[in-house]
Amino acid sequence: MRRHINLRQIEAFKAVIENGTVSRGAEVLNISQPAMSKLIAHLEFDTGLKLFDRVKKRLVPTENALRLHDEVERIFTGVRQVESAVEALHREEQGRLAIGVLPALSASFIQRVTSGFVKTHANVFCSVHALSSPWIVERLVARKLDIGLINGRIDNPHVTIETLMEHPLVCVMPNDHPLAAKKRVKPGDLDKLPFVAFESHVFLARLVEEMFEEHGIAPKTVLSASAALSVCEFVAAGFGVSLVHPLMVSGLEHRLAVRPFEPGILYKFQLCRSADSKNARLVDAYAQEMRDAAALVSKAIMAQG
Repeated sequence: MRRHINLRQIEAFKAVIENGTVSRGAEVLNISQPAMSKLIAHLEFDTGLKLFDRVKKRLVPTENALRLHDEVERIFTGVRQVESAVEALHREEQGRLAIGVLPALSASFIQRVTSGFVKTHANVFCSVHALSSPWIVERLVARKLDIGLINGRIDNPHVTIETLMEHPLVCVMPNDHPLAAKKRVKPGDLDKLPFVAFESHVFLARLVEEMFEEHGIAPKTVLSASAALSVCEFVAAGFGVSLVHPLMVSGLEHRLAVRPFEPGILYKFQLCRSADSKNARLVDAYAQEMRDAAALVSKAIMAQG
């Protein structure tokens, strides 16, 4: 006699599909392999569906199994969303703030912001997560983060976004570099000059490369890096010059000369939060601290020019 399917059967089914074998699925659920096989057999009987073909002692999902898994995944996604909402409510009650930040700003700048914030919110526990922009947005939507700082290429209806600082890129160089004598740097000044580039997959790198092509110049790229901190460190060490956003220089001002670059290449960072944030009071306070810090850092760095 068929019975209603139960959650344990669904968990077993999901584990086998996602881990490939009964044995691996059993390990994930921390049950024996015979118990896992029994759960799968009962699920097939109770649903009246053939979910797996037995091929050389292995279970191979049928078309019905794959379609059923899509539905199961939607259910578990909903459960995870509920769990994330509960986690967000606990953070609000306990005075906790989860912050996502791009690796480019995860050192001196975010330390400066967080230090300013905890001075006026001493009882708030902050956790800072260095992540790429898509991951920050995804975790904001899932309510695993309260606030994020991303680059300007993300658009998602489930998050509220404001431009933190849109600013032209600046040219950075060692303090004793010949270009430091200039008030501002132009494309021709970089032709054939040792240059520290961002990796090609970084959006900023594409903006700079387009400018080089437009002006017909070819700096001598001596090395590349994916992280802004690495680029600035290599510049400070004398490998060459580079073009970065002013916020990326935060913490290295004393080791680098910074000069305006013309024509301006605009690049922006964005402050974002979940559209229905449950931790609004703390998020608002942290966001204001971030705005204030960005303005102060920008002013100090650009004053070098």
